[in-house]
Amino acid sequence: MSPSFLFFLLFLLKFNSLSSHASSPPPSVYDTFVNCLTINSVPQSEISKIVYSPNDPSFNSILQAYIRNGRFFNSSTTSKPVIIVTPTVESQVAGVVICTKQTNLQLKIRSGGHDYEGISYISDVPFIMLDMFNLRSISIDTNDKTAWVQTGAILGELYYNIWKKSEVLGFPAGVCPTVGVGGHVSGGGYGNMLRKFGLTVDNVLDARLVDVNGRILDRKSMGEDLFWAIKGGGGASFGVILAFQIQLVTVPQIVTYFRVERFIEDNTTTDAVVQWQNVASKIDNDLYMRLLIQPITVKAKAKGAKSTKSIRATFIALFLGDSSRLMSLISKEFPLLGLTKQDCLEMSWIDSVLHWANFDSTTKPEALLNRKGDPLNYLKRKSDYVQTSIPKNGLESIFEKMISLGKAGMVFNPYGGRMGEIAEGETPFPHRSGILFKIQYSVNWHEEGLTAEKDYLSQIRDLYSFMTPYVSKNPRQAYLNYRDLDIGINDQGPQSLEKGRVYGTKYFKNNFDRLVKVKSMVDPQNFFRNEQSIPTLRKQRKMF
Repeated sequence: MSPSFLFFLLFLLKFNSLSSHASSPPPSVYDTFVNCLTINSVPQSEISKIVYSPNDPSFNSILQAYIRNGRFFNSSTTSKPVIIVTPTVESQVAGVVICTKQTNLQLKIRSGGHDYEGISYISDVPFIMLDMFNLRSISIDTNDKTAWVQTGAILGELYYNIWKKSEVLGFPAGVCPTVGVGGHVSGGGYGNMLRKFGLTVDNVLDARLVDVNGRILDRKSMGEDLFWAIKGGGGASFGVILAFQIQLVTVPQIVTYFRVERFIEDNTTTDAVVQWQNVASKIDNDLYMRLLIQPITVKAKAKGAKSTKSIRATFIALFLGDSSRLMSLISKEFPLLGLTKQDCLEMSWIDSVLHWANFDSTTKPEALLNRKGDPLNYLKRKSDYVQTSIPKNGLESIFEKMISLGKAGMVFNPYGGRMGEIAEGETPFPHRSGILFKIQYSVNWHEEGLTAEKDYLSQIRDLYSFMTPYVSKNPRQAYLNYRDLDIGINDQGPQSLEKGRVYGTKYFKNNFDRLVKVKSMVDPQNFFRNEQSIPTLRKQRKMF
């Protein structure tokens, strides 16, 4: 064989090899992601247990298990993740962050799925969803009254575990037991003991977090700036929060609960709402009185008569003490409520948790371990803050507006007490002193279809617009955990900072600028991002 012929054969073999390689399909995102995970501390034998592609039979059931808003449940119209990952140990979370960066996809982080706009599990661009539900261990230390709770736990599990260890310890957090710890705490956390003990984040001692480089950090190693940011600034902008260490609080063996309904046909009801505004934030810190304002249909009593529309005002309270002391307080400071001793139910703190979650009086605390939650509704929420009492004629016009709209309601949540003692800059959550109460606008519906959705969304937006004269201004404040995309969306383009400021000042007021600085320091390339995340100082190329 001549040298020239041998060279020709070698060239031909090389050419065929290159041609074959060039025409072979590139590895899929799934393959790239899985290969990366196996390099980063996830054994091949564990992959099938925690990583799901859309072709996996369990994919849809896992995706839908923690969707709490029917608007985003439709399998044909709701965008789906490219991959779902359900880690079982902390090191796997670190691997997910590293490997998602390699795919150049967006990462969405879900704990309980109660984010009202669904941004933890939907997106307009390809994304990987990190679902934390397997990471839900809870460790209670009754000696120093602390607990470590992983962010995939729900509030009901936390309350139950505290109760199992002690009947005189509790924790100030939300009243809905299926809310995930991760989003609730990192967004501020609001419950019926805030006038006594402040927000949930006011009782956070430490945290564990995976940063953009895949490092697992605690408070000491992450530094006080980042620790400050995740206590109310929304953890998903800064990393993946694995767990919080929280300070438990002492609760009395006997607390008192009441739920009293009044209707505007009673001439004293509107006066009672006026008085509530002037009392609820100033009364004894042991008392928290929520007020629900809802339009209702009153069925006619006479045969053939038409039903009428009305407004129901429902006063729901938790008092950290017995009914005798409560009655003394109410009769002196809030007589228009007309509270009677028969309205007051004395119980343990854990039973009050069940009552606030709308369980009946025979329900056992084990019900708090149910992660499924209520039947799925279509819903929309918005928020406002009230700094000056709404006059009686203003309330009357609001009630008329609500009746004309049909279904949109409001929840008034009182402030005062401990909330007024904490400076606005102590945490990213700035809505502290000077606030009488927070409003949650609420509308739920069961009808399917875009026509119904358009109608109900129009109702709540119309009511929100109508309330403009009565609420905070410059900025019109909003609560991060009542996520509302109506107040601004960030496409992460060249104007990211300016667009972020639109909603950021509503959620965080002057704390927004400090959050941007922390974000720019810990995640300068804006990997952790969503439709309302904290932007960076540096202008970013459009990333999704």
